[in-house]
Amino acid sequence: METIVDHDGQLCFYQDFLTTEEAKYLFNVLLNNLDWAEESINMFGKSILVPRLVCWYGDKTAIYRYSGVKHTPLPWTKSLSELKGKIEIVTQQTFNSVLGNLYRNENDSMGWHSDNEKELGNMPFIASLSLGEERIFKIKHKTTKNQLQLTLPSGSLVTMSGSFQHNWQHCIPKSTTPKKPRINLTFRYVYT
Repeated sequence: METIVDHDGQLCFYQDFLTTEEAKYLFNVLLNNLDWAEESINMFGKSILVPRLVCWYGDKTAIYRYSGVKHTPLPWTKSLSELKGKIEIVTQQTFNSVLGNLYRNENDSMGWHSDNEKELGNMPFIASLSLGEERIFKIKHKTTKNQLQLTLPSGSLVTMSGSFQHNWQHCIPKSTTPKKPRINLTFRYVYT
């Protein structure tokens, strides 16, 4: 584990959280078995398609709202439940839900944002697992505008905790080179 940020919140990086074989197996299982959906959000009064596919799993009470969309969780799958348990052991945290994002190619992305919705509590702990194609993960301090970036290989885990969501934003930008699919799973605890 490597601590990347340790001021105004914490960001830690577990480069080899899963073995290459585990990551490849899980990528295929999750790609083919999760209920991936295309969704739209309202931005500036217009409905636009989100540039990736998404899914939401968890305890039935873990209803999550972001970008004006209400997400009611599907029941945990065996693979997601096992991953949750493994991440809970390493992080010593409890999660009741997971947001899945499927980046289909280099054109799929996630804009600058903070995971600071009230349902996540005052100091959310988020564990973000990457599977499939490597992608760049950028963070930017809200006040100083300092930026850092990490390359997230398949099987790597990033944790964001403390006041990180208050002080930093993060994104997955579009890529200028062709990219194969990537799955990102962000485990979190939703307060109801």
